[in-house]
Amino acid sequence: MPEMTQPSPPQNGPKRRTKGFERASGLVQSQIRRASETRGFAESRLLTHWAEIVGETVSNMAIPVKISYAQGGFGATLTVLTTGANAPMLQADLPRIKDKVNACYGYAAIARIRITQTAPTGFAEGQVAFKPAPKAKPTAPDPKLAAAARDVAAKVTDDSLRQALEALGQNVLSRGKR
Repeated sequence: MPEMTQPSPPQNGPKRRTKGFERASGLVQSQIRRASETRGFAESRLLTHWAEIVGETVSNMAIPVKISYAQGGFGATLTVLTTGANAPMLQADLPRIKDKVNACYGYAAIARIRITQTAPTGFAEGQVAFKPAPKAKPTAPDPKLAAAARDVAAKVTDDSLRQALEALGQNVLSRGKR
């Protein structure tokens, strides 16, 4: 009896997932790798975990911009961006920064670090943020809304449930006010 074979799926179509759920990072990993490699970052972890690699103090002063490789030379040049006021302090830390970056790569990939200075307000349209913006403080609820939510939940005898219903009521009532 001849053996039955299944036709193979077309190879030019989209790649189908065979497992269940995938992590979001896995879905965009190839695009992130391609974008970071255009700036010379073969190891995208240097960009994504900059604060963990060089420390909080240095990451607040500088951000990595580019890695350039010399033709036929050994080691690469890491270009970091900082403000003019922070450049001397960063210059003093260059050996330590180079050691930490090379530890991220696992070998002596970076031979030199070039410091590029910019104005504190940053480039052209936007600003270069050297540290994340501070989180906004929550605003106090409107006393009228809090009283209305308290009145709605007043009939509930369980304290924790009543407090949860009051918070829910404040959130629902404040939705229309935004």
